[in-house]
Amino acid sequence: MLRHTYASLMLEAGESVVTLARWLGHSSPAITLGYYAHFTPEAGSKGRTAIDGLLGERGDRQVGRNSPDSPQAR
Repeated sequence: MLRHTYASLMLEAGESVVTLARWLGHSSPAITLGYYAHFTPEAGSKGRTAIDGLLGERGDRQVGRNSPDSPQAR
């Protein structure tokens, strides 16, 4: 259980899956992801936060043509 907790915390903290796989003795990062990728309930939120910070949180949000929020996509 300690191993699983450690690996999960390392991934959540942003450690590279390649590095973590090497530390855990896995032959492939795919094995590491197969065991530990399911734990993140907020998967994707870091990416959204980074983009929001890059673009700024504007009230006049522009929606791209391929966005699901675009009138063309409806």
